[in-house]
Amino acid sequence: MTTLWGPLLHERGATFRLWAPSAETVLLEVEGMDPLPMEARGGGWYAVDAPARPGARYRFRTAPDLLVPDPASRAQAEDVHGASVLVDHGAYAWRDAAWRGRPWHETVLYELHVGTLGGYAGVQALLPRLKELGVNAVELMPLAAFPGGRNWGYDGVQPFAPDPSYGTPEELKALVDAAHGLGLSVFVDCVFNHFGPDGAYLHAYAKPFFDEGIHTPWGAAIDFAKPEVRAYFEECALMWLRDYHVDGLRLDAVHAIADQPWLDVLARRLRAEVTGREVHLVLENEGNTASKLAPGLYDAQWNDDGHNTLHPLLTGEREGYYEDFADDGAKKLARVLGEGFLFQGEEMPHLHRPRGEPSAHLPPTAFVLFLQNHDQVGNRAMGERLEVLAPAPSLRAATALLLLCPQIPMLFMGEEWGATAPFLFFTGFKDPELAKAVREGRRKEFAHFSAFQDEAARARIPDPNDPATFERSRPDFTEAQRPPHDAILAHHKALLAIRHAEIIPRLKGATAEGAEPVGPAAVLARWRMGDGTRLTIATNFGGDSAQVKAQGARILFESAPGHAASLAAGTLPPHTTIALLDPA
Repeated sequence: MTTLWGPLLHERGATFRLWAPSAETVLLEVEGMDPLPMEARGGGWYAVDAPARPGARYRFRTAPDLLVPDPASRAQAEDVHGASVLVDHGAYAWRDAAWRGRPWHETVLYELHVGTLGGYAGVQALLPRLKELGVNAVELMPLAAFPGGRNWGYDGVQPFAPDPSYGTPEELKALVDAAHGLGLSVFVDCVFNHFGPDGAYLHAYAKPFFDEGIHTPWGAAIDFAKPEVRAYFEECALMWLRDYHVDGLRLDAVHAIADQPWLDVLARRLRAEVTGREVHLVLENEGNTASKLAPGLYDAQWNDDGHNTLHPLLTGEREGYYEDFADDGAKKLARVLGEGFLFQGEEMPHLHRPRGEPSAHLPPTAFVLFLQNHDQVGNRAMGERLEVLAPAPSLRAATALLLLCPQIPMLFMGEEWGATAPFLFFTGFKDPELAKAVREGRRKEFAHFSAFQDEAARARIPDPNDPATFERSRPDFTEAQRPPHDAILAHHKALLAIRHAEIIPRLKGATAEGAEPVGPAAVLARWRMGDGTRLTIATNFGGDSAQVKAQGARILFESAPGHAASLAAGTLPPHTTIALLDPA
């Protein structure tokens, strides 16, 4: 299919294109050249040829007083308000010609924030360490160019352009190349549901890009009914897969996209046009739309229900949306392990509406399970990790469940050694009024929580725009070498070694056989693996024993010697996970 958005390189230079249906005239301004009037091509499109070469800086003048970057810029010279840079994606000499990716069922994900780890070069230096840990897929939080020098990435306004604060496009390609050389997949988190609050110039010259009749937390909704809009995001997704050789995409908060059928169109196009290697598509979807997790569409969904059930079991917390998951936690965890989603069409009190579709028919690999991620840590007022919220023995048992369960596991950077650094919400807005609004909005957001009822308490919530907030969020990898962190790291390595040796080879074709609560914080779950063997996991996060009997021909893991024997005799000890395997 013909590419519509962004410059097209050719031997004479490049053809520059812009969809600007709200502009009367458009000029192309390339640094070092006279402005060039762009020709109206119909349907709101403008185009012009220019003798520009890769590296040239350019912008569009869509009104006498408005000079804007390319909304499909492949790189920005400095920030989102400045010049775009002409990029030749064909110039990079890839070394991964033999790489065909990894099957989805093998995946062990590791989510990280590129900026806190020193940019693309910093992440590349980390790759051997992740391989040694047992991770085989790195998920990069959003890379789309954003305003300021630091951001989670969810305020991006140029989804085609990796943010220049992380490094150059060539350095990102080198990171992907190095990952493939080590046998690691790379995923990119894509935000297609909104643009950030600063630098989204499409509002000025392409008003039909948005539907003013549908309002979202970010303003007017993106109008996916427009073919130009669909092409914009489809071509962006294809760019990451083709030009950067990434292996998969995680699509952020797709429930905020009004045109849900377009998600199916996107998945089918990506799978039709990127062939010859493994490509994986993962959703974050509050809607729990199980029908999208079908062959030819999406491989999996982040299992927020799983996390939201596990968190109260481990911490006792029940404020906010945790209130919907806190009661009968073991019963809810059993449903998550046995059927995938907790909410499968029932009303969720926190949302005041039904949520989800039946999911018991889906394979366990259709769900990405996690104990922590950027949202569930960073959206806390103080950015605390589980290590400071949950008893260590319970967390150790939960880690064993996470890494041995047939659902796809994901770790958040630093989790593997119990990092003490918080992960806070941070921004780098240069507009003082916007920075103030974000700071005040952040503190207002927590006003209904018991710990932040008074103004003095809320004033302690870190200012997202303070550079120190970003600096505090950098994990210290040397910490992993010191007690007690070295033992936590060893625990993760040992569990992942078991997963690679015993779970992954049997995982394709696995199905859940059922799960049941056996105590206030204890569950017994079973799966029929793809080779016909049966995996049994008994887990107890509580401080009291649970009365249940189970045994297996082989002990894959027990939290302490003798625990499996105790389970066989009818008692599941506290703070314990046991994994057993029976022959076909």
